[in-house]
Amino acid sequence: MTDYFAPLSEMKFVLNGVAGLDEILQLPCFNGIDGELVSAVLSESSKFTSEVLAPLNKTGDEVGCECHDGLVTTAPGWKDAYHQFIESGWNGLAFEPEWGGQGLPWLVATAVQEMWHSANMSFGLCPLLTQGAIRALSLHGSKELQDIYMNKLVSGEWAGTMNLTETQAGSDLSTVRTSAIENGDHYLLKGQKVFITYGEHDLTENIIHFVLARASDSPGGVKGISLFVVPKFMVNQDGTCGKRNDVHCVSIEHKLGINASPTAVLSFGENDGAVGYLVGEKNRGLEYMFTMMNLARHAVGVEGLAVSERAYQQAREFAKQRIQGTSVILKDRKRVSIINHPDVRRMLLTMKSLIEAMRCLAYYTSGIFDLSNRHPDENKRHQYLSELGVLIPIVKGWCAEIGIEVASVGLQVHGGMGFIEETGAAQHYRDVRITSIYEGTTGIQANDLIGRKLLKDQGVAIVKLVEDLSRKLENIKESDATQQIVAASKSGISELERSTRWVLETGKNAPELPIATSVNYLLQLGYVVGGCLMAQSASLAEEMLNNKGANKNLLRSKIITAKFYATHIMPRAQACGEATISSSESILEITEDQF
Repeated sequence: MTDYFAPLSEMKFVLNGVAGLDEILQLPCFNGIDGELVSAVLSESSKFTSEVLAPLNKTGDEVGCECHDGLVTTAPGWKDAYHQFIESGWNGLAFEPEWGGQGLPWLVATAVQEMWHSANMSFGLCPLLTQGAIRALSLHGSKELQDIYMNKLVSGEWAGTMNLTETQAGSDLSTVRTSAIENGDHYLLKGQKVFITYGEHDLTENIIHFVLARASDSPGGVKGISLFVVPKFMVNQDGTCGKRNDVHCVSIEHKLGINASPTAVLSFGENDGAVGYLVGEKNRGLEYMFTMMNLARHAVGVEGLAVSERAYQQAREFAKQRIQGTSVILKDRKRVSIINHPDVRRMLLTMKSLIEAMRCLAYYTSGIFDLSNRHPDENKRHQYLSELGVLIPIVKGWCAEIGIEVASVGLQVHGGMGFIEETGAAQHYRDVRITSIYEGTTGIQANDLIGRKLLKDQGVAIVKLVEDLSRKLENIKESDATQQIVAASKSGISELERSTRWVLETGKNAPELPIATSVNYLLQLGYVVGGCLMAQSASLAEEMLNNKGANKNLLRSKIITAKFYATHIMPRAQACGEATISSSESILEITEDQF
């Protein structure tokens, strides 16, 4: 497996040129934070991830975790790496200084997260879940709960988890059976949760579980679910860990990938009941949990981007070093590295262009997240929040699916060597495969996009997003270099508008039809939004070419990559649009016994 080096030039280009970092840093809450500080943070993160996290990736995959008597031991090097992680303050990068955080924009934290997951996705999952817990507690928890847990969660000294899934429930949370019986100032929880990422481990002295359960006097269905904080160890008045709570790890799963990330089965209340504290109001648990899930869903999309970047770096270096055959490009008889073969270049450009589109989309969405949280104008915050609601399922669903594709292409670049575990290319494919499954499958993201976003508000948020993208395209000064790129993006917008009209019109009387092809619609959105942001990126790169000291190799590369995306990738958007409109009836016509 090759080393990992964060693509800092690429990241900074997208942060500044596409995601609007300068505008976000002008918000009053970020006073004192400037581009120089951001650059220093990214450089330090690059150093930490390449020197500390990346070397553990293969070891973690090979060794995995062990569970004995309910105690989980992580892979060699994990505890030391995590200690360095929290000592450096990485966990609290984007959280409030009042809780010990550093108060940076989430946009900057997203770039840092990309580095974590590129270097070592299994490691990055632990802080990913903790950050979601912090978000939920900061918005919905009482001051008392915040005073007890926030500082230790923000620092990373304590880890957080999300406990939703049960064996019989899966993604249908209306059938959650974990019970919560009120007992004075707390509740006693009984039940079992499965697929709990970092549900048990040896990295932190305490683990704070955020658990969905049903209070004894609550109604059935999703309206009767509440959210509870259940610590692994009870917390003493002085903030230290006390006695063990009645929550235990039954086992950890044996998985296709992310082997160094312990996925636990947790039992609550085998004895007297696990002590839990109600978060917010009773029966609003699913609403509160979505606060965690939306942050996690964006982060999972970033995982798709991140593992793609690692797979691309490895495939690129292999293609430069692997000598095989002669080149039709160089037109001589000398044996060449395979990067000189046209089809290998096609594969590498496919990987590279999709990665750049994913990065544009993920970072742009993080910028919208910051504006929806931090903009001083309440009306503006509401507008950005609506746009964020549309973008999150696209980031999660599209980047996960594309991440799987990119890792698969990386195997193909390696040829037979990609199928051999020793090269490490297969690990990227195995690790990234989970991203389209957990935190809601791609189908769930697509149903959310159409059912809860598009049809619910009659397309207002998506129309606003399309208008914003169209405006970006209109502002581009077309040239010989960008004309084809802009034309492809405008065509993509036109096709997207057509399928959006069909979804809105058809969904009024027959919502099952657009729901049946919702994944195609989500993928179309991903290709079009990513392509429009790539067009903006190419235009900016062309403008910067004449700047003194410009990295001309990078800038020319971005224009070529955007052109490849426009001609090779963007046509997929039209196919997805046609499938959205034309294929739903066959999906619904076939009967169960005809499969």
